[in-house]
Amino acid sequence: MEQIIALLTLILLEVVLGLDNVIFISIVAARLPVHQQKRARLLGLILAMFMRLALLAVISLILKLQGNLFTIFSMGISGKDLILIGG
Repeated sequence: MEQIIALLTLILLEVVLGLDNVIFISIVAARLPVHQQKRARLLGLILAMFMRLALLAVISLILKLQGNLFTIFSMGISGKDLILIGG
C-alpha cells in the first residue's frame, strides 16, 4: 500500500511540474516572432521531458549508493541519506 501511495504522489508531482513547464514555456515563447513560437514550445517541452528523465535516472543511481560517503557525529551518511535529507 505504501508503494502505491508513493507512486501516486510521484505521478501527481510530475503532472504539476509538467503543467508548470507548459505555462512557463508558453510565456517565454510568446516573446518570439509568430513563426518561431510553435517550434520553441515543442523544443522546450521535449528538452524539459528529457532533462526530468535524466535527473530521475541520476537520483535513482544515487539512491542505490548504500556505502557511507562521510561521517557526522559518528553517524554514517550515504548518498541515499543525502537525497532523503534534501527532499
